[in-house]
Amino acid sequence: MSLKEQLQKDMVTAMKARDELRVNVIRLLRGMIRKLEIDQKKDLDDKDVIGVLTNAAKQRREAIKAYADGGRDDLVKQEEAELVIISEYLPEAMGTDELEQIITNIITETGATSMKDIGKVMPKVMQQVKSRTDGSQVQAMVRAKLA
Repeated sequence: MSLKEQLQKDMVTAMKARDELRVNVIRLLRGMIRKLEIDQKKDLDDKDVIGVLTNAAKQRREAIKAYADGGRDDLVKQEEAELVIISEYLPEAMGTDELEQIITNIITETGATSMKDIGKVMPKVMQQVKSRTDGSQVQAMVRAKLA
């Protein structure tokens, strides 16, 4: 079953259960997916759908930080609840050890030795770990290794 089909099925289930939050989040996600399909004039596969979901999760994380800085605990809780639902559809996050091993291999492969070489390393790492980890975490680890 594709992710789009899973989202549709889960939305129906949530509607029957009268889970308003889940219905709203899934509708939002399906709308984002549909908009991208219209923009690109093609049906999205699971890889593209995961990209949309990853972007939605990133937006929630940024909103949580902004609301927390602004002292809006009510909105923080709302965004956290939405993030939990979105995360259910994302692939399992990559472990730190696995990510560190990939970064080390790519640094060795590219011959990177200093911060000047970050442009060689980052694209290759992100290509391998794209939907399984946050780009800012990857960048921090690459910077630490090259420093």
